[in-house]
Amino acid sequence: MPIKIKELPELERPYEKLEWYGEKALSNAELLAIIIKTGTKQETAVQLAQKVLNLNDTKTEGINFLRNISIEELTQINGIGKVKAIQLKAIGELTNRMAMPTNFKKITIKEPYDLAKIMMEELRFEKREIAKIVILNNKNEVLKIKDIAMRRYQFC
Repeated sequence: MPIKIKELPELERPYEKLEWYGEKALSNAELLAIIIKTGTKQETAVQLAQKVLNLNDTKTEGINFLRNISIEELTQINGIGKVKAIQLKAIGELTNRMAMPTNFKKITIKEPYDLAKIMMEELRFEKREIAKIVILNNKNEVLKIKDIAMRRYQFC
């Protein structure tokens, strides 16, 4: 029978480890285990998280593969149901949004590179073509950025 997280020494449990040592002391699997919350009768949340991380085929993009993995792919893991898969996808989207500027009013576009800096973080991992409109005031300050069209890439 596998060891349960409650049976681990207190400072080896993900929640307690984060509380005592900070989030940087946790592995990717431990951080994901906090999101996943519970395991199964056979596996701990950390073991499930490790299985999620093992879905990364190339290993070149690190944990960033979670931004692109589908809910269906996540639910293929025994113990990761629809709710846990949706929670993991939500975390990926939150990280995207954290990287975006929150107050456009302070951003002035003087050259194309200025706009590229704003959009790079948001669009870096996109698997779709997205047409956006950037609305500026008469001082070239960004007022709003809106998606106006998107299309999935189709590879032959």
